[in-house]
Amino acid sequence: MNPVPRRARWAGSALGLQRPDNKWLVAFSVSFGALMSTIDLSIVNVALPQIRGSIGASIDQMTALGTSFAIAQVIVMPLTAFLGRFFGQKRVYLFCLGLFIVGSMLCGVAHTLPQLVAARVLQGLGAGALQPSQMAILRQTFPPKEQGMAMAVVGMVVVIGPAVGPTLGGWIVDNWSWPWIFFINLPVGVLGILATSRFVHEPDDIRAANRAQAGRMRRDLDWQGILYMSVGLAALQYLLQEGNRLDWFDSKLVAVAAIVAGAALAAFVIQELHAPAPAVNLRLFRDPTFASATVIGGIMFANLMANMFLLPVFMQELLGFTALESGLALMPRALIMMVATPIVGRIYNRVSPRLLVALGVLLVALGSLDMGRFTLETSTTGIIDTLLLQGVGFSLLFVPLTTVALSHVARTQLTDASGLNSLVRQFGGSAGLAIYGTMLEQYATRARAALAVHVDPYRPEVARRLTEITNGMIAGGLDSVTARAAALKALAGTVSRQASMISFEKTFMLTGFMMLSLLTLVILLRSKDHEPGGEAPPVAAELARPGVARPGHGSPGGRTARPHPHPRVREAPPAGPVGPGPSCCGSWRPRTRRGAGCAAPAGRAPAAPASAALRRSRRSGAAGTGGTARARGAR
Repeated sequence: MNPVPRRARWAGSALGLQRPDNKWLVAFSVSFGALMSTIDLSIVNVALPQIRGSIGASIDQMTALGTSFAIAQVIVMPLTAFLGRFFGQKRVYLFCLGLFIVGSMLCGVAHTLPQLVAARVLQGLGAGALQPSQMAILRQTFPPKEQGMAMAVVGMVVVIGPAVGPTLGGWIVDNWSWPWIFFINLPVGVLGILATSRFVHEPDDIRAANRAQAGRMRRDLDWQGILYMSVGLAALQYLLQEGNRLDWFDSKLVAVAAIVAGAALAAFVIQELHAPAPAVNLRLFRDPTFASATVIGGIMFANLMANMFLLPVFMQELLGFTALESGLALMPRALIMMVATPIVGRIYNRVSPRLLVALGVLLVALGSLDMGRFTLETSTTGIIDTLLLQGVGFSLLFVPLTTVALSHVARTQLTDASGLNSLVRQFGGSAGLAIYGTMLEQYATRARAALAVHVDPYRPEVARRLTEITNGMIAGGLDSVTARAAALKALAGTVSRQASMISFEKTFMLTGFMMLSLLTLVILLRSKDHEPGGEAPPVAAELARPGVARPGHGSPGGRTARPHPHPRVREAPPAGPVGPGPSCCGSWRPRTRRGAGCAAPAGRAPAAPASAALRRSRRSGAAGTGGTARARGAR
């Protein structure tokens, strides 16, 4: 067999038709970085007491570790596509993964709070691009009929990482020391870099499109939009992270952050909608499918992160669980999601995404409403049953939401859409923690005040209870005065526990009703994969090459053939295969020596063969210049 000429190989690559990578090796390679970034969101919280004792910081100062990481991460997320156009999608992923590894190493060797905060900023800058890049790479690698499975891989990483983080962090801290929650990232990250360098290759059509857009961006670099975005997102993330701790707008710093965030983000939106070459493509939100799926995903992540925060607090403070016991109680939800998510990805193309999302919303809402019936006597089995129901619901939500959100997005804009989708999920999680944490405190304050009215020492039943507690204290060796004071404190503690229980019940119920409200947005979800004739177009159809139109324009079949500079001269193709090209009917198929060379101009019917000699020459496969001369003579 004759080797394919170099220009033929180049032509095939320009159309995105180079030999495809092994999809599972690609998925394996790019999942390392995204998994580490999601685990690091929650693994540090378990080790805060040990870190605080080691570096001599206060509890308030330790909040800077989470805030600095989150702010750096959200700034980079929407800029992933912008950076990829200038430096290449694969290079940006590898650089950010390397930066994350360096930040992890510096976190492990830090001895002061400023050093640790600076290292966490490096970690956040590196983690920001890992998740959007993973989504875009998998979407570009998997075929159209397997997009659900691609997003299932993303779902297992994004949803399971925060669930596994606390348990893994608790085990590391109990058996080793806190620096190892950072050092464990080093071998995993190096393996991810080696695997990505070996198995992941940026598609040539994506590279060509990025180069073309980078040229326009260099001429009109959107520094103003990047500045507005960075200031606005940093202020908003600080507001959400620290607002509850600083009592919201009673703090001048939080009020200033709110004003700065509102002004900067408004200026950012105006700038991006009018910039010649915007750094962030906000016009993607004009698509109702992308917008609705992204909003539902953000609210879903808000409920997921709120549950992951509220449940451990509930189990440890009210039910008396240890940190390890509460982590183990949460593990069944992660395990059922690991099982259910690939199944949902497999059936995605057979079941309407609206049905999957609606069922997922109902299951998560039912689980949250069931949590609203928890009491101080709730057993571990009762908690696990509810978590299993929610785990299946979250699996039914994440895969179709991410797949549908990107289903109407052009292949060359997948990184833009992935960055915005990840950003909304990230802010959804931060907003969920802030809002539900604030509501929990307010509910507890109101419940405590309402219960205290009825706990009057002069009421017979209250007086009887105080006497029983006092007598028990005296029997234990206390004098009557001390026993009376201890009995009052014990009664106040009982009131506080009941008030906290009421606040948890109301907060869980609120998350359930919030999920049910999403059913109104489900009707906006439409996927091309589930519409007649809606299969994603070939890669070649997405390139704006001269003479090749996008689907739905030009000649029959959706593609306009490239006109020949001399329409009356129809040359036979050169000897040997020259790669894929347009035939006279506008369909894409490999050009060979036996096929027609090029088509007539757009809008003009191709000329019929002038003689039977030409047809015989085509059937016989005449080669070289002799065949070309006979074809010209026949014309």
